[in-house]
Amino acid sequence: MSIPQSGGGPIERREQLAEYLASGCKPHADWRIGTEHEKFGYCRDTLKPLPYDGPRSIKAMLEGLRNGFGWAPLFEADNIIGLEKDGANISLEPGGQLELSGAPLETIHETCDEVNAHLVEVKTVADKIGAGFIGLGAAPHWRHDDMPMMPKGRYRLMTEYMGRVGTHGTQMMYRTCTVQVNLDFASEADMVQKMRVAVALQPVAVALFANSPFFEGALNGHKSWRSRIWRDLDADRTGMVPFVFEEGFGFERWVEYALDVPMYFVYRDGTYIDARGQSFRDFLAGRLPALPGEIPTLSDWADHLTTIFPEARLKKFIEMRGADGGPWRRLCALPAFWVGLTYDQGALDAAWDLAKSLGPETRERLRVAASVAGLQGEADGVTLHDLARECVAIAEAGLKARARPGAGGLIPDETHFLNALSESVASGQAPADELISAFNGPWAGDVTRVFASHSY
Repeated sequence: MSIPQSGGGPIERREQLAEYLASGCKPHADWRIGTEHEKFGYCRDTLKPLPYDGPRSIKAMLEGLRNGFGWAPLFEADNIIGLEKDGANISLEPGGQLELSGAPLETIHETCDEVNAHLVEVKTVADKIGAGFIGLGAAPHWRHDDMPMMPKGRYRLMTEYMGRVGTHGTQMMYRTCTVQVNLDFASEADMVQKMRVAVALQPVAVALFANSPFFEGALNGHKSWRSRIWRDLDADRTGMVPFVFEEGFGFERWVEYALDVPMYFVYRDGTYIDARGQSFRDFLAGRLPALPGEIPTLSDWADHLTTIFPEARLKKFIEMRGADGGPWRRLCALPAFWVGLTYDQGALDAAWDLAKSLGPETRERLRVAASVAGLQGEADGVTLHDLARECVAIAEAGLKARARPGAGGLIPDETHFLNALSESVASGQAPADELISAFNGPWAGDVTRVFASHSY
């Protein structure tokens, strides 16, 4: 989840809300790729989650990365809660999941270099303190009472509120991990086409990256329990945002949606002020109960946009949010998938031709099917395996058309980053299927075996 945003000064005209989103428009030559991924830290001897403080802890990890690799610290009160360097930042999820929010980069070659360098740094520090890190969509055997809470005011407010509005909110906060990619758009029309493709095909990403079949030490009946959690979290701020497909959708329509999402907080002078359930519309009118008489800034608007959690999210870029956290190959495969589908116009048009055949009910049913059955899921005669095959083929064509070389020109394009997905399409197996086979086979029902076999 996000650190406090820097959006700008006071909002004097309502039009500034849509203008803020529109300011993300960039010429094609300036499009970048920002990859974010979360991972669980644990104590190697006990397999328990890392606490915030102590010699073997999240704090020790952050301090080790700061001292050993030149990251600059970020603090909330007296607590180190993040790091930043070269356009990237490292932040904490509520239960101590460590997140790299990568710098905006030109190619997936650079993205994968960044991911690999980060994981080497993390392992170097973790080895010194007896910790490990693993990429899964959901914690395999930890229960809620096992999880620490990171010392961030945002999370204290959210934890209590989640219990009021859904049944799975705290599970999402404390016991899930994701990988996502943030992508640019050239214009409002380009944003609209990309958002429609992103939302419609998000179930394909869920299926291909499904990697959370375990919860609280047992099989949970889903290939992506993380995706299941998101369906019963908070109906006001999650889901498949069907209005994206309505005629006239654009920046202003997203503003209307965001204004109807209840607030969590206002950030002032290092403190999160409780505004849970209050209205940003009232804030615009100077009638916010949490700050009577005060009007919001664009930074407040930017913060509010980070508290909306649909399957694809619009800010000054588009966030693809459907995938489970996973092994390093898939941390590079996710940006390859979405860049291939959306950064070449021919591929984007082909992806839209595929997406527009899916009506709202089918899209929602596919979302459920992807969570339950992964690539074996289907809805209304549409199979996710077939959709995935078509999407990966389109993405490969898009990456070939992009023709961004790597390794000093020795690698002609970025298509090899799709190899993990091509293997899944060929076999019909996502990572969750492999985990289930291991659990039912050589692991003999011992889910903790995943730490030895799947840690970074």
